[in-house]
Amino acid sequence: MNDRERGGPPDAGRRAAVRRVGDIGLIAAAIASGAPLTADAEVRMEPEMVPDFGPNVLVIDPSMPAPAIQARIDAIFAQQEAAHFTDRRFAILFRPGRYAVDVRVGFFTQVLGLGEMPGDVTIDGPVRVDAEWLKGDALANFWRGAENLTVRPPEGWNRWAVSQAAPYRRIQMFGDLLLDDGGSSSGGFLADCRIEGVIRAGSQQQWYSRSSRIGGWRGVNWNMMFQGVDGAPATSFPHPAVTSLLRVPLLREKPFLQVDGAGHWSVFMPALRRDGVGPSWGERGTSGSAVPLAHFFLARPDMDAATLNAALDRGQHLLFTPGVYRLDAPIRVRSANRVLLGIGLATLQAVAGTAVLEVDDVPGVTVAGLMIDAGAERSPVLMQVGPRGCAGDHRHNPVLLADLFFRVGGVETGKVETCLEINGHHVLADHLWIWRADHGDVDGTRVHVGWDESTGDHGLVVNGDDVTAYALFVEHFQRYQTWWRGERGRTYFYQNELPYDPPVQSAWMAGATRGWAAYKVDDRVREHEAVALGIYVYFRTNPQIVLESAIEAPGRPGVRFRHVTTMSLGGGVGTIEHLVNDKGPAARPGASMQRLLAYP
Repeated sequence: MNDRERGGPPDAGRRAAVRRVGDIGLIAAAIASGAPLTADAEVRMEPEMVPDFGPNVLVIDPSMPAPAIQARIDAIFAQQEAAHFTDRRFAILFRPGRYAVDVRVGFFTQVLGLGEMPGDVTIDGPVRVDAEWLKGDALANFWRGAENLTVRPPEGWNRWAVSQAAPYRRIQMFGDLLLDDGGSSSGGFLADCRIEGVIRAGSQQQWYSRSSRIGGWRGVNWNMMFQGVDGAPATSFPHPAVTSLLRVPLLREKPFLQVDGAGHWSVFMPALRRDGVGPSWGERGTSGSAVPLAHFFLARPDMDAATLNAALDRGQHLLFTPGVYRLDAPIRVRSANRVLLGIGLATLQAVAGTAVLEVDDVPGVTVAGLMIDAGAERSPVLMQVGPRGCAGDHRHNPVLLADLFFRVGGVETGKVETCLEINGHHVLADHLWIWRADHGDVDGTRVHVGWDESTGDHGLVVNGDDVTAYALFVEHFQRYQTWWRGERGRTYFYQNELPYDPPVQSAWMAGATRGWAAYKVDDRVREHEAVALGIYVYFRTNPQIVLESAIEAPGRPGVRFRHVTTMSLGGGVGTIEHLVNDKGPAARPGASMQRLLAYP
């Protein structure tokens, strides 16, 4: 809420732009409270009002000296570089302008440009992710992101060495983009970008690129997919394993925060696109509409579900500021066209065995930019889109789920039956990572990942019809990783690792079948399509365990799979007997990777 909304004088909400570095949290708290700043923080008053985003949002103005900006960015990175599991969350927001800075992006940090177009915020320097904290190995570089910027690295290249849950969205990059740091990497996701140079995959095992224009692509490993990307390599699966589709059939890009020259803050809602090719933005801007930020309730981590639900019931949208929200009751979205947007990897955690988010059978809802964590008390479901049995037809105004990341276990015990259950029809899912943890802190001091300790049956269950998923990552669950029960479902790119920790075969049986499929299409389904699926096994607890089929599906002409890869990691630690149903050879010791061009 700003001072006009509180009833104060028009200029009562003026905020200070910090000119020299001080403590980020103390300075932000002082600004928010109106208290005087310390002597080491010279200020210049701005005529516009800055929303109170809380202490972990850094809003950068082009009038600030570059050394001060650099110092504050470096201070955040110093905390977050190796903070693999931490409750600290940060968002770095650049107002429109030009900045000569080096932006290193650590864990739980999101870097956002606040312009209407990516070119409104130009970084004359890298916006980069490296893996120095793990000696070049980027396999654990999760939970971070960059959006809505133009990046001009002086060296002519930028590094974005990530794995899961690290979206690179709405970026114009002048130069080459490197996706590794010399060691292993297992990502990732790029969308709505213009990369003027060449993207160099390096060690990236798999990658999904969508709705972009690129100057070229070098490097292919296990599973690379391009969809609606100008400049993408042609389909060549399985040698090399590239899948290129010309168009994105139906999607709306993720909303983003912006501020104009007069200081008017809003959230821009891109329009629905059909048969999209290339970025959603260009010389004519981006098609869509801006929702004034005054229509949003600015959520803070100390707020409970009742407070957030009251805001929704008043007709407000929710913008979640960075932090961890521990909720003992669900947030309930009852009205159409509501927007729930997180910045800075805002995290919702179940603490009382309930869901954290429930969406009614209503059209046009957007849920984006959130992490959702299980708690120690088992939840039947963490997020439910539509009640079971719902029947609403939302084809003209679908629900959008974008950049949603679920966690079960890790450094805290987590228990859930299903992370995400989609019962509504015509839902669009754009970049999900649904993860039952296979590891805790890298130093081994906090590890809660046991077969009987951090438990999860299913990552994703889809009961609704006409649900489409772009870039779906689901890993390590104990029963079906993804269970698709609705009609006319479509998945474009799927990445899965089976659970690492079944103790014995008898503990991991789907009735009389050895193991639970990584991708299950229910027997009653008549139409389904999935393209570019990679399913991997690493039974480190017991390498003798076997999964009968990576994918189980009805043998009907309307149920189709293209470009399927299975792999037994570590040279053959476990076996996947078939790729789809009884088709395809085993991925096993001595024949660790297998491919299937199409089924049926």
